[in-house]
Amino acid sequence: MRAWCLFLLSLWVAPAWAAHAYAQFGDAKYPPGFRHFEYVNPSAAKGGEMVLVPPSRLSSFDKYNPFTLKGNAAPGLNQLVFESLLTGTLDEPTTAYGLLAEDVQVAKDGRSVVFRLRTQAQFSNGDPVEAADVKHSFDSLVSKLAAPQFRTLYAEVAAASVIDGHTIRFDFRRANPELPLIVGGMPVFSRKWGQENGQPKPFDKIVTDIPIGSGPYRIGPVAFGRDITYERNPQYWARDLNVRRGMFNFDRITYRLYKDNTAQLEGFKAGEFDFIQAFIAREWARAYRGRAFDRGDLIKRELTHGNAGDFQGFLINTRLPKFKDVRVREAIGLAMDFEWMNRQLFY
Repeated sequence: MRAWCLFLLSLWVAPAWAAHAYAQFGDAKYPPGFRHFEYVNPSAAKGGEMVLVPPSRLSSFDKYNPFTLKGNAAPGLNQLVFESLLTGTLDEPTTAYGLLAEDVQVAKDGRSVVFRLRTQAQFSNGDPVEAADVKHSFDSLVSKLAAPQFRTLYAEVAAASVIDGHTIRFDFRRANPELPLIVGGMPVFSRKWGQENGQPKPFDKIVTDIPIGSGPYRIGPVAFGRDITYERNPQYWARDLNVRRGMFNFDRITYRLYKDNTAQLEGFKAGEFDFIQAFIAREWARAYRGRAFDRGDLIKRELTHGNAGDFQGFLINTRLPKFKDVRVREAIGLAMDFEWMNRQLFY
């Protein structure tokens, strides 16, 4: 009997927590106890306001829940309000470091991963982030009340199980080295979000309820559907954490939405917001010019991102008999008047 009790006890011995990060390939760049990421300035001044437009060219929003299918969520929520167990970096493609999670441990067979949460992690309402909140987030996202892409994203995750108040395990349907990154990047929100009189609402009915996230910003002034301002939380729990040090320095970040690209560009030229990305070569060559650019009030600059580049082209399936003859492929190329397309459609 004593031996049986000892055996049962051994099953509940806590694992040796050592991994501060998870690397899908090779080793993590930053060692345990690193002070900050190399690409940030840990002494950067804090204050001021940045006014942006959403890169998606969103023209309006009607909800604060970015995880449901119906409607358009306000821009910036995922980046500023919600956080995840792990966070990636700008200088490693397939490595993530503990954010809400202090430690991560992948089973030897690759069929599960365990995260231990930081005890200091807390939501914007002051509540601690607990394993039950992580499980609630997962269960909500894979339910039929959430947008279907989440069920696709987490299709290989069999279950989320609460081990104790600050420990959660995800079990996988099969071993896949990417799965710890996938669940580690899952947005986490409070199980109190959307409650009315202590009772939870159906997830798809959480529409304009103010999100309860753990991120560095909270929703501030809003012109609903048009503008939204996020205000930096002075009590942000991770402000001195190594994976957050030197980041989120603006006191306020505002997104302004415009009905179309023309109105947006004219708003930029009028100084209504601070930064815009150009995705259309014709606009970059023809539209981003004028007196404000000539005076230096607006700065037009190409920035090298260092990532693998995109390309546009026609890919011909040579497995099809009609395309096997090289002369056919050459004829298709000759039939395309690139000079006309470049002049009329591009720049």
